[in-house]
Amino acid sequence: MGDLAHSYGLDMTVHHHPLGFSYGDEVTGPMPEIRQLDQIRASMRDQNCEGPQEVYAIAMDVARMQDREELKKRMLLFGVVTYAAGRLGEEPVRSQGHIHRISQHSGWSPPELYEIWQGKAIIYMQEYVEDDPGRCFAVIAGPGEKVLVPPGWGHATISADPDVPLTFGAWCDREYGFEYDAVRAHKGLAWYPLLQGNNVIWQHNPRYIPGRLQAVTPRQAPRDMAKLSSIKKPGHSPNACQLTMMSGPTEVMNLLPPAYCYVHLSDITSLRQYEL
Repeated sequence: MGDLAHSYGLDMTVHHHPLGFSYGDEVTGPMPEIRQLDQIRASMRDQNCEGPQEVYAIAMDVARMQDREELKKRMLLFGVVTYAAGRLGEEPVRSQGHIHRISQHSGWSPPELYEIWQGKAIIYMQEYVEDDPGRCFAVIAGPGEKVLVPPGWGHATISADPDVPLTFGAWCDREYGFEYDAVRAHKGLAWYPLLQGNNVIWQHNPRYIPGRLQAVTPRQAPRDMAKLSSIKKPGHSPNACQLTMMSGPTEVMNLLPPAYCYVHLSDITSLRQYEL
């Protein structure tokens, strides 16, 4: 898995037996946190299911040493996540449903920008984590594609292929934090992903008001994201500004309609190949 990470600009290796990461000489990162099956049961349809006990590994604050101080200054954080292969009972391997805690420095529940490195992902997102979930999207993405989750939306990342471990990178606010209580109170998000063979189907969670789930791909969204490139601060490249919205989203998100939440950011070639 070393070549995989190198192709996205990081000298690191992704491991699956056991789950984890190792870093090259010019990259720093923490010991990964391992999410156990028992830790995510509260957000699952079948809370007694069987599956891999180590569901996924997550390492937040991964960076090239030359970039670390600049990322701190801009309140940006990069994380890498890898999943186990397999399934959790009838459900695919996935993260817990959550929203992001409000950041003190920005006053927002920050957005998050994903890039898929390996496997097939579904980024599920819903507008609210209350009884009425509002708009719900299942964004299907493959290697190299990017998905933006808007501020304040509940979401979870799902491995859509049980035979291939899902690995992805993500940009977020340095003051990130996860809020699980509202989702756990509903025993999950508004739609449960289920595996039928190797295909993902969806079942509504009856603890939410019934609504519509829209399944889309990143490239089905509007493509005039050049607007982002035109929003520059002095001394910032377009890519740097696009990433700055992770920690200070008001200057960008207010200019875009909600439909852009699942746009393919084709002008960012890799989340790690940014210009600071």
